[in-house]
Amino acid sequence: MITTKPATQFDIELIQKLARISWEDTYSKILSKEQLEYMLDMMYTENAILEHFQNPNYHYFLIFDDETPLGFVGFEHHLEPNTTKLHRIYLVPEAKGKGAGKFGLNLVKKHTQSVGDNRIILTVNKNNVARQFYESQNYKVYGEAVFDIGSGYVMDDYLMEFNL
Repeated sequence: MITTKPATQFDIELIQKLARISWEDTYSKILSKEQLEYMLDMMYTENAILEHFQNPNYHYFLIFDDETPLGFVGFEHHLEPNTTKLHRIYLVPEAKGKGAGKFGLNLVKKHTQSVGDNRIILTVNKNNVARQFYESQNYKVYGEAVFDIGSGYVMDDYLMEFNL
């Protein structure tokens, strides 16, 4: 049975582990090994995650199948007026087909509505098959962007949204 629980600073190691497993499965086909490591080091240091926990609008939830961790979501309310940003939804390969992704997106929807936001936005790499998953859940592409993330690397993404 798929369940979630709010993550805390005591879950940072688990978040880092799940991120690495998911990223290596997904991004090794899209990014160079060097860029993958650079991005993991930039986004998933203990300090980077601790900063998120200090932001009252940023939330992490762990996703489980019974007691087995499958992944996590990270989202931030009120990033723009009436808008929640889904920063992260990462699942281990074994989670595919279990409904964990839909469960995670529904959790974000519920929390978005509960704080009065009516729009969810996210970015997805143009070569990531997750775009099709988001589209199957009624997210729409509303733009494209290239983000310079330093050291000569960029993120070339679609901007997607879901309106509640």
